[in-house]
Amino acid sequence: MSFYQGSKSNTTPRKKIPADSPLRICLYTYRGNPTCGGQGVYIKRLSRSLADLGHMVDVVSGPPYPTVDDDIKLHRLSSLDLYNPDDLFRVPSIRELSSPVNVMEWLGVSTGGFPEPFTSGIRLWNFMRSNADNYDILHDNQCLAYGLLGVKSIGLPTIATIHHPMTVDRDVEIMSESLWWRKLKVMRWYSFIGMQKHVSRKLSHIITVSEASKNDIGKAFAIPPSKFRVVANGINTDIFHPLPMVERKDNQIMVTNSADTPLKGLRYLIDAVAAIRKTRDIHLTVIGKPKENGVIERLVNQLDAKDYITFTGRIDDDEFARYYAQTTIAVVPSIYEGFGLPAGEAMACRVPVISTTGGALPEVVGDAGILIPPGDVHAMKDAIIDLLDNPRKRERLAEAGYKRVKKQFTWNNTARNVVEVYREAIDAHC
Repeated sequence: MSFYQGSKSNTTPRKKIPADSPLRICLYTYRGNPTCGGQGVYIKRLSRSLADLGHMVDVVSGPPYPTVDDDIKLHRLSSLDLYNPDDLFRVPSIRELSSPVNVMEWLGVSTGGFPEPFTSGIRLWNFMRSNADNYDILHDNQCLAYGLLGVKSIGLPTIATIHHPMTVDRDVEIMSESLWWRKLKVMRWYSFIGMQKHVSRKLSHIITVSEASKNDIGKAFAIPPSKFRVVANGINTDIFHPLPMVERKDNQIMVTNSADTPLKGLRYLIDAVAAIRKTRDIHLTVIGKPKENGVIERLVNQLDAKDYITFTGRIDDDEFARYYAQTTIAVVPSIYEGFGLPAGEAMACRVPVISTTGGALPEVVGDAGILIPPGDVHAMKDAIIDLLDNPRKRERLAEAGYKRVKKQFTWNNTARNVVEVYREAIDAHC
């Protein structure tokens, strides 16, 4: 790419780092607020756990910025922040448009694209040209922008985590649209995927969070298996844990969901709950909020379901455990998950889980939950009724899920395994 061609390439090998020495780590995410999704959680929890192991950790991010602990330095990259819901698609000032990168960002958004990964990558490269010597490795969180190749060219070992291939999101959204021009809009939005494919093939090491993601990314992006290292996410048990003093209610279903994202499959759960309501009184709580006049809101209105479906909107971290403690069953209706944090979080709260087999969810749930095919309303309805009618089965699954999380999905384990990948990539660069 022309924006980094001509930069000084550092081909001098770096010195090897002793195996017991702490590392200087730069975590990069193009946007990182934990309320924006799992990638923000990944940055927050991984940075904390790496620092707890004794490593120096900085985070570099564009807005909305991540929430990190006080001992972790956050470098804020500027951007036009045109997707800010408080000032959505605003018109930049003339002064802002004096920057060529800002012009590219504005033009991309104005033509229906999603240019943030690309433009954030340029800003990262500009930052690293004067800061690369402060770090032993750069760890990208699924931006996969051309700017990473610029960073790599100035001699800093660079790896990336890919949680799942964005081709899955794109294909599901295209299928969910009935009008051809809407399908074209979806394709335009996901046009950054070509860049992600190109950049990911140039990296020596790629972390992914499950075997399912490894296989799917490898096929979608044409990356050989030898480049992947599977490191499962952890579950934050400071937030997600049992509250035995809170009374669990009967006939309560709960889901944490990006309501209008087709990939999350919420509409299938709503259809299943509506079918169950014909014979019994149940209630569904959705941790989240649907878009105004979006697909989910229209479906709820069509089913006249407002009296038995509650949308909480955004909640604070300390509220999650209480909601889980009150619910009878947690359901994960996703069509696909690269890992499946909602399933692990419910299990950590000692709640019985019904989950689809989409993507990596079976790797998280194992035999500690009920697994059903994605998009199968009848199977979902039958599984919910079966658990509601079998309290002993619910108790057995709740205990099995809790033990599974405590044993396999801790952020300390995640951080230790990620550091092994760092050292491998650094040694390969020397």
